Amino acid sequence: MIAKLVFEYRYFLSMPHNMRVLLITNMLYALVLPVVEIFMAAYIMRYFADTSYVAIFQVAMYTGIIITSLANGFLLKSFKVATLYSFGILLSGLSMVGMMFVKDISLTGLVISGTLIGASSGFFWTNRYLMALNTTSDENRNYFFGLESFFFTISNIAIPLAIGALLVSIDGKQLFGIVFNIYQGYRIVTLIVFAITILACFSLAHGNFKNPEQKDFLYFRFDRLWNKQILLAALKGLVQGFLVTAPAMLIMRYVGKEGSLGLIQGISGGLTAVLIYLLGRFAKPRHRILIFGAGITIFLIGTIVNGIELSMIGVMVFVLCKVFFQPMHDLAYYPIMMKVIDVVSKHENRNKYAYILNHEFGLYAGRIMGLGLFIFLAFYISEIFALRYSLIIVALIQLLSILLAKNIMKQSYSEDK
Repeated sequence: MIAKLVFEYRYFLSMPHNMRVLLITNMLYALVLPVVEIFMAAYIMRYFADTSYVAIFQVAMYTGIIITSLANGFLLKSFKVATLYSFGILLSGLSMVGMMFVKDISLTGLVISGTLIGASSGFFWTNRYLMALNTTSDENRNYFFGLESFFFTISNIAIPLAIGALLVSIDGKQLFGIVFNIYQGYRIVTLIVFAITILACFSLAHGNFKNPEQKDFLYFRFDRLWNKQILLAALKGLVQGFLVTAPAMLIMRYVGKEGSLGLIQGISGGLTAVLIYLLGRFAKPRHRILIFGAGITIFLIGTIVNGIELSMIGVMVFVLCKVFFQPMHDLAYYPIMMKVIDVVSKHENRNKYAYILNHEFGLYAGRIMGLGLFIFLAFYISEIFALRYSLIIVALIQLLSILLAKNIMKQSYSEDK
């Protein structure tokens, strides 16, 4: 076992230096993401006791991503990509600190906090895509995203468990003459998160990442192949509009509080992490559609079980399927997207960031449609109906993305010959 681990470590060292630096930085930031994606929704749900506020927060967050993705294109003309990436990491920590330490959160404050956290995500994801594009090739992207998903999956196991245990253990306890409540526990978690974001910035400083040579990045007409990719991005965003909030809503209502939230996320995560690493390590580019389709099928099964049995058992099955689906979907999706960017940017002779920015608009459209569907069903029918059936609707629509991804992949390789 030790010999195999040493072999895998040496394989990691055989990768390009900048790719290794980016992976280590993302590993550190992976410790932060579960706090943003899971416990922020749980915190809002606990504070307002209304799922509609979670949806409002998500819309503000997604809007913040779009605003800073656009601003980032202009800033790349004057600042290094690594500097903007680091700024996004730090801003995520500062935004959470600001939200957690405000005593009374109003609707306006919630929208502002969501927009700021979205702004940090915009800087993080768009610059991450750009650096990943420039430091990887089609041959090693499965490995890059497999190892990155391995980090994210492990963090999605360990961090919710650790935070859930901390929040449960600290509530009502007296330390150093201070009686702590669960909100103070959230604040402690947020300060730890901010410290980790600083470490991630120090890690990134060890790399040498280049900005795009071509400065123009804002276009409105694209190659047909890229338009297909944008449709695929919208379908992906449709799921994302639910996956950030739905698990927290379902678990808080049908299973338990934050301790259960962490425990359920960790049940199948260990096996998923190992599976994703092995897929990234050994799967070839031709296997991406198989991985993509398998992930969506698992997600569909989870939503159907949740719809039939909207209870603790149904929710647990759904969350376990979601734990498998998300990294499998990302492992296949991002290398497909980056291959398309490689092809169309060369064909149209454009800045690669133009496609990264446009991709965010595709994701945004899907996310808003997903959240809009949930809000419509919750207000005009019932929240129970929305939690039971909206996920099934989204999962069924995702089946279309398998055929679309297959067509995109076939065309991108044929045009690259």
